[in-house]
Amino acid sequence: MSSLARLDHAVINVHMAMDKAESCFQELGFTVTPRGYHSLGSINHLMIFGSDYLELIGLPADGSAARRELLDGPVGIDGLVFKTVDVDADFARLQQLQMAGDPPKAFSRPVDIDGAAAEARFRTVHCHKAAFPEGRVYFCEHGTPEFVWRPSWQSHANGVTAMCEIVLGAAAPQAVVERYGRLLAQTPVAIEDGFQVAFQDCQLQILNAAGLAARFAHMVRPIGDAEVVFAALVMTTGKLDQARQIAERAGSFAVNSTGANRFAAKTAEFDTVIEFVAD
Repeated sequence: MSSLARLDHAVINVHMAMDKAESCFQELGFTVTPRGYHSLGSINHLMIFGSDYLELIGLPADGSAARRELLDGPVGIDGLVFKTVDVDADFARLQQLQMAGDPPKAFSRPVDIDGAAAEARFRTVHCHKAAFPEGRVYFCEHGTPEFVWRPSWQSHANGVTAMCEIVLGAAAPQAVVERYGRLLAQTPVAIEDGFQVAFQDCQLQILNAAGLAARFAHMVRPIGDAEVVFAALVMTTGKLDQARQIAERAGSFAVNSTGANRFAAKTAEFDTVIEFVAD
């Protein structure tokens, strides 16, 4: 992993409630891609931005396919994924860092591109769950990025253009941020109530309970007895007022101001907080 680490996407686990999740995030003003069917057995929808995206992942409601790691994970923000051009090299580095999970795996899903059938291809390599207990942290190598980042999917009514920050809550923020610093080859910086580690076009903030409460009140999932949790996704928008109006009309979301030129929207059903920030 180079010093140019970059966010690929974040993942919201919806278990077997994909129909509801799709409707929920459309209601929040996102353009949602057609449903994908992975060769691994999972299903998904994407919300595509400039160079990253948000993924809803789940399983068929009829239970015809299963990925145990999805059912074992919590509903809500459950995945943080970084870009790579070589998952094999990343696997070797994760082994050196003693953070490696299983060896790289390849999978695909059918896509319809302007009426023609095609196949989106991916290779991923995961960090070991013990190293990042907050969820699935991994690297994604896109074999067909042109089938993901398509202009017709990158325009959203809420004006979102990118994810600029991933917020985590931790009982001991320094220990957590040190792991991410090693993973991303970046030097963490101390901030009030926690730490942050910046990388290309994005940053991670790891806050203690007081920091989470100060920023999000009671909107985010509590740390509780967990060592660390994914707390919120922060997105930039050029249409902040319009995004807020859409969120306030969305029956699935509660809305609360979190500071000047920003607000957060939470869906309790999928235990997810998204903060919108003026770009």
